[in-house]
Amino acid sequence: MSEKIQNSRRGFMKSSAIGATAVTTIGVGFVTASEPVMAAAIETDFKGLKAGEQMIPVGSFQMPAYVSCPEKAKGSLPIIIVTSEIFGVHEYIADVTRRFAKLGYLAIAPEFFTRAGDPNAYGTTAEIFTNIVSKTPDVQVLNDLQATLVWAGKNGGDLKRVGVTGFCWGGRITWLSATLPQVRAGVAWYGRLIGEKTEGNPRHPVDIAADLKAPVLGLYGGADAGISLESVDQMKAALAQAAPKNPAAKASQFEVYPDAPHAFHADYRATYREGPAKDGWEKCIAWFKKNGVA
Repeated sequence: MSEKIQNSRRGFMKSSAIGATAVTTIGVGFVTASEPVMAAAIETDFKGLKAGEQMIPVGSFQMPAYVSCPEKAKGSLPIIIVTSEIFGVHEYIADVTRRFAKLGYLAIAPEFFTRAGDPNAYGTTAEIFTNIVSKTPDVQVLNDLQATLVWAGKNGGDLKRVGVTGFCWGGRITWLSATLPQVRAGVAWYGRLIGEKTEGNPRHPVDIAADLKAPVLGLYGGADAGISLESVDQMKAALAQAAPKNPAAKASQFEVYPDAPHAFHADYRATYREGPAKDGWEKCIAWFKKNGVA
């Protein structure tokens, strides 16, 4: 494992103030637009872990990522790529990587938005969509993800055991990433399934069911105001149509929590629902084990 991760650990200790919004490095504090930060926010400690920022080369560009792994790893580790919400890699996403590291994974959260800017510079989600998300095309994200896997393979990761999971914006990216040959399984938390096709977003999950290389578990909320159950049904229909010729589409599944809103896993937000969040996490871990990532 890279010495840089080990030696940078001290610089990534969680802010002592849970409501901190000043972000000097990725994975520290929470993004302004996500306030107020709730007291339920989970804090995963660093005991037995190496965790910190790592620069990952994407061609000549250096992309920051938050990386967590067991401090005393034996052999190559299974890899989990954590794809963030529109808020980028802030403390919640960093904490999720540490949760995976506690389970023996090399967990990496790339900062896909870094070329477009810092989500923390904007006070509303609408501004983040306009100034950050819309300027981050899918082809660039998938290329960044593949570069992350190249780095992982050189730094203690097992490229035969790769999983991707993500939340909201990252949930949609999880579906798209399951078309990559390196990925064994994906877990998409309330990622958008349909939408307007643009130059940056030419295809959505409903369009790529036949191209899946890995099965995806979709975790969705029945009370999600932004992602309709009709769109979930559209995705199920696309998967069913692709299933006869595509084992990954056939194996993909959904779990819908009837009363859960959008972002029900985000423990730092008012949308957090402990029951669905914990059940979804257990199903996420079981899915990776079932599909050969663990």
